[in-house]
Amino acid sequence: MNRKSLEAVDWRAIPAPVDDGSASHLEGLSMPGVALPSTRGGQVNLGHLRGWSILYFYPMTGRPDVPLPDGWDDIPGARGCTPQACSFRDLSRELADKGVSSVFGISTQSTQYQEEAADRLHLPFALLSDIELHLTTALRLPTIELDGMLLIKRLTLVLHGTLVKQVFFPVFPPDRNAADVLKFMESGQS
Repeated sequence: MNRKSLEAVDWRAIPAPVDDGSASHLEGLSMPGVALPSTRGGQVNLGHLRGWSILYFYPMTGRPDVPLPDGWDDIPGARGCTPQACSFRDLSRELADKGVSSVFGISTQSTQYQEEAADRLHLPFALLSDIELHLTTALRLPTIELDGMLLIKRLTLVLHGTLVKQVFFPVFPPDRNAADVLKFMESGQS
């Protein structure tokens, strides 16, 4: 595992999100036939997924050349998109060994914006853009509104086919999210 790329964050200094119940309706739902643009080109229709899939949702990735919104670190659960993505990158082989056929990161950022992060972080999976909020609306995903942007709160769905089998919400600290998903896949609950 390549842990060097994870930024060193003292998670005790960041406000932790609380479970406000806004994701409690997701377990047991089926993914709608929503197609989202991919950083690998084309679109991915989430209503056509097969086997085990991981969908991790994140508010937004920062770019080295673009400042984060004012007060970003004060928003519970906002910080940590890079460590979360890197944790899935670093455990992608182990997840595949446990039967996971697809991992996707999803935000409301544009595909062009996401491509920078996918390239910089050397992600072995695609990032998907819900910039038009079709999936966010269809699933009634928990959101944060900030500076005129509607962002998805950090959560992770484990799917078998199109059925949501497990919901991780809130996700904190984000750098342990992939390990928690791997533990679920190893537990036999899958």
